[in-house]
Amino acid sequence: MSIAQVSAQVPALAGSPAPPAAILRPGDPGWDVARQAWNLTVDQRPAAVALPRTAADVAAAVRYARRSGLRVAAQGTGHNAPPLGSLADTLLIKTHQMRGVTVDPVAWTARAEAGALWPDVLGAAAAYGLTGLAGSSPDIGVVGYTLGGGLSWLGRAYGLSASNVEAVEVVTADGRLRRAGPCTEPDLFWALRGGGGSFGVVTAMELRLFPVTEVYAGLLWWPMCTAADVLPAWGDLTRSGLPDEFTTCFRLMRFPALPEIPEPVRGGSFVVVDVIHLGSPAEADQILRPLRKLAPARDTVGLMPAQALAHLHMDPEQPVPAVGDGLMLASLPPGATAELLRAAGPDTASRLATVELRHVGGEMRRARPGNGALAAIDAEYALVAGGVAPTPAAASSAALGVKAVTSALRPWAARQMYLNFAETSRDPASFWPAEAYARLRQIKRAVDPADVIRSNHPVPPALS
Repeated sequence: MSIAQVSAQVPALAGSPAPPAAILRPGDPGWDVARQAWNLTVDQRPAAVALPRTAADVAAAVRYARRSGLRVAAQGTGHNAPPLGSLADTLLIKTHQMRGVTVDPVAWTARAEAGALWPDVLGAAAAYGLTGLAGSSPDIGVVGYTLGGGLSWLGRAYGLSASNVEAVEVVTADGRLRRAGPCTEPDLFWALRGGGGSFGVVTAMELRLFPVTEVYAGLLWWPMCTAADVLPAWGDLTRSGLPDEFTTCFRLMRFPALPEIPEPVRGGSFVVVDVIHLGSPAEADQILRPLRKLAPARDTVGLMPAQALAHLHMDPEQPVPAVGDGLMLASLPPGATAELLRAAGPDTASRLATVELRHVGGEMRRARPGNGALAAIDAEYALVAGGVAPTPAAASSAALGVKAVTSALRPWAARQMYLNFAETSRDPASFWPAEAYARLRQIKRAVDPADVIRSNHPVPPALS
């Protein structure tokens, strides 16, 4: 269906201004698809959905929302939707049709439109021997991921995705398209680099690329029953002074017995360690010796194209019903690993699909001059737990399992939470240092005093 066809089917509300092209309302053809979040347990019911193709469409949609007395929320893929709450008074702007990517191979930058996914950028960059700071899932949008910070497999070496943004094109609450960079709209530019989505609807971002074509990466697999041996060894490894070029995470994985799951793992339970190294294979092999002494049942670590990292983590590549949440950890002493195993290890009744500990640190923990609102991640580990939830009973069970894990590790929690891993509502002050949060509120007051622009983890305008 074309934009013109969609527009022709959308009647204006009585007393409201005529809508711009591609606005859907409840009952219109395509409505249920348009309002869908990535997490299928989230039943989004906005007042209307805008389907822009250009930045001008986005600006028109924001102006229409203002005239109609609606607030505005933007989504690309619809990840991290649970904390967003009711959208009854909100125009939801879905940017998934804006997928354009251009690469400047001389400047080592990519311009990605609001709906671009990381594989769009990685594929375009690979043609020039470059890569970007992508997340662990192939269907994560570039913009939403970067607005929240952006933890990449390459982040220990190169920093957060938000710290590597050159410019942002954004429609603010007044319906103006602005370009925010170091010399134009510097406060807005600072806020958009890790401050979340409360400051406008981003239509494009320019990001730095890096001359990486190949990495030494893969997975080490063990049966779930070995978790009590592998997890302490992995914890020791992460405390051994790893080089910034080496990234790893530990996972407890339980695969459902579904036909779409590959036969070797279908219905099975495993310990999995992800390995990503930018240095020499010999250096990585030396680092991995303690883990390989534990005789992994499968070892896939080897040289691979950098863009293949998008699929390493085996994250779902399409929307699924799920329940999950995260927690940032300041440390991971032996007592913490013991508590994790008591909450979700092989001797428990846990059926969580994944419990993950991701080693952070490195350049992501260094607050450099010129970084944005999220200058660094003040934590050494990220904990993420989640389960599939095809039924209400499964959702309830998964929620209990997630709570058990996060509660068990809370004594080691960092003061600062990471926005993109928070799948439940939190105190917004918990995502940034106090000074940064205060500045974000002042910038929100300057660009959106009426709080028209909504996000999943909102920054409220300062009161004065």
